[in-house]
Amino acid sequence: MTVKMVERLRRHPQVVDLLWTLPLLAYALFVMRAVPDPKVHLLVIFGLLTPLVWRRKWPRTVFAVVALVSFAQWMAGMHPQVANMAVMIALYTVATRSTLPWALAAAAVNVFGFSLATFDGELSLRDSLSAVATMTVFIGAFLVYGVYLRTRRAYLQSLEERALQSEHERDTQVRMAMAAERARIARELHDVIAHNVSVMVVQADGAAYAIDTDVDRAKNALETISATGRLALGEMRRLLGVLRESDDTGTYTPQPGVEQLDELVEQVRDAGLPLEFTVEGEPKELPQGLQLSVFRIVQEALTNTLKHAGPGARARVRLRYDNGGVGIHVQDDGRGNAMVENDGKGHGLAGMRERAALYGGTVRAEPVPGGGFEVDVRLPAGEAAR
Repeated sequence: MTVKMVERLRRHPQVVDLLWTLPLLAYALFVMRAVPDPKVHLLVIFGLLTPLVWRRKWPRTVFAVVALVSFAQWMAGMHPQVANMAVMIALYTVATRSTLPWALAAAAVNVFGFSLATFDGELSLRDSLSAVATMTVFIGAFLVYGVYLRTRRAYLQSLEERALQSEHERDTQVRMAMAAERARIARELHDVIAHNVSVMVVQADGAAYAIDTDVDRAKNALETISATGRLALGEMRRLLGVLRESDDTGTYTPQPGVEQLDELVEQVRDAGLPLEFTVEGEPKELPQGLQLSVFRIVQEALTNTLKHAGPGARARVRLRYDNGGVGIHVQDDGRGNAMVENDGKGHGLAGMRERAALYGGTVRAEPVPGGGFEVDVRLPAGEAAR
């Protein structure tokens, strides 16, 4: 029997029950040839076996119909026959598809019906009691097996439901992780593009002013623009490459960390912003994620300085280590750049706060009295972070 045929039969249980009933019907009709009144027996046989076709759909109703036909058979004085096995089949169906009280009630009806048929016969009391006891054990076996199958079916169904739920939860977690990763990549892209484009704009403006009076300076500015553009493209390729699900063979440069701050400082100095960079305390080994947050926070603060501090501004970056973690202080003395448009859609400070909050840190960003702007960030590490 092929798999497709089995699936079709599962979708049509009445056809399966009909196929199981036909051999019992044929045997009952074969035995009926020896009875004196075949018409009445034929009616009883069909009354007992025909309802079995719907036993899975209406188990209790089918059992009630079969039990009533058997009771009418007993009232008419007819002896039990092969077709009376329908009562046991109906009992088994009730046990597999109904609750335990209904199964016990059906078993009690079976024992009662067999007792009526036994004690009404020609057997002695002792033989009748022995027959009833044997039949009770037989009925009990049908009952126990049916209840066992019902319990096992319910257990397997619960396992399937739990498996589906686990699969659904796993898919949900995967989607949440993908969304979080895309949000992280969006923040990274913002930091990369904002910083490098700001450097390129500043250098382009310097080159435009110096191209007629200081060719060497204009040439250096163009070289800085070229190098900054290549760096930005490299970082964007690395970040966007994470989204390529089918490409697992690419190699990506490591995420920037504290060691790359010197390169960042030199890049900003090359952009024309006088910058002082100091490290206080004894440098300690920080997790890669925390190092990335330190780098991006400094990068974003310096990007804002390049964009908003105005001409002639100076900046100072101080990185301080202590037992509780690492602190970042970025300050400039700029007066503001009126030529820079502010559309109110910047994500710099919000990105800083998100990165600091990820490690339980704090961010303070405010103007400095007398002019300028400062950013003070505290990032716990080790036990303090936990």
